Amino acid sequence: MVTLFLCGDVMLGRGINQILPHPGDPTLREGYLKDARGYIELAERINGPIPRPADPTWPWGEAIAELDAADVRVINLETSITRSDDFAPGKAVHYRMHPDNLAGLMVARPDVCVLANNHVLDFGRGGLAETLEVLGDAGLRTAGAGRDLDAARRPAVVPLEGDGRVLVFGIGMASSGIPASWAAGVEVSGVRLVGPSTRTAADVIEDVQQHARAGDVVVASIHWGSNWGYTVPAVHERFARALIDGGVDVVHGHSSHHPRPIEVYRDRLILYGCGDFIDDYEGISGYEDYRDDLRPMYLATLDPGTGALRRLRLVVLQARRMRLEHATDVDRAWLTGTLARISRRYGSRVVRGAEGQPVLDLRSPRSDGGT
Repeated sequence: MVTLFLCGDVMLGRGINQILPHPGDPTLREGYLKDARGYIELAERINGPIPRPADPTWPWGEAIAELDAADVRVINLETSITRSDDFAPGKAVHYRMHPDNLAGLMVARPDVCVLANNHVLDFGRGGLAETLEVLGDAGLRTAGAGRDLDAARRPAVVPLEGDGRVLVFGIGMASSGIPASWAAGVEVSGVRLVGPSTRTAADVIEDVQQHARAGDVVVASIHWGSNWGYTVPAVHERFARALIDGGVDVVHGHSSHHPRPIEVYRDRLILYGCGDFIDDYEGISGYEDYRDDLRPMYLATLDPGTGALRRLRLVVLQARRMRLEHATDVDRAWLTGTLARISRRYGSRVVRGAEGQPVLDLRSPRSDGGT
């Protein structure tokens, strides 16, 4: 068996970058705040003092020990890593982490950093080039963005013991806020930007068939959809199921600030939205009903020979003082109940496991796509 760690957006820029040892220029061009240190102050008003400088492990907190349960770790890195001051025009928010703070990412030892999202070019194509260089020099695999379209389409390949591998394809959609101008081209750097159509699903499947071999586990990591709300567009459902039909084993969705439904289709896992994982939103109000302070880790155990899901366990963490801590039993129960309610229409039964954490009851009926 192989266990994947999957999560939502990992945003190590802005306020998080400012608490790390090499914060760099805090200047922002936002309507809300003009200095990234303001996000630290907002969080401190809610939950108390945050150390400065903080150890690189600080933002990950109690997630670090939980990561030992995973064989392969896949994150959506929603931050450019650059010294560039080339703020992308027309964007309300820009995320960057100083390259000297890379230890704040390396402590989690990610196997794949997915870059097909709406912040990786926040500081232009020069910022993307530096991001790719910094990650590459550190030996970190990337997917979903590159120096040209071929590079953006290529999967990250993680070897397993024996002959098996995990292949991760990164995909972004305009519905998550990715500008059309960020699309990678034949000789243009950028992200792999697609629409949720039958044709583009076929394009992704063609890439899977080109790169995958028997025994591989294939993950399609997709940045799509709005920030808030539990409803999944029907076009996303069709797209995800088409990928499964074409040979993908896991659809890893992200962009929403809170978790969205879970589906098991043809014994394969579809996460329509994983919610945020690390960010500096702690002091921002307006959507408290969604409990975006709760940050789930998804630990999916698959049969490496078939790609079929054998177990899904969540570890529920909470953001406090820009650090991840274990959530209380009450909060774990709340998230379990919410996931159970929103996933029911997909034939998924989310229950409390022996440790009080959410688990997926795989004895329940599976989806055949007829919801």
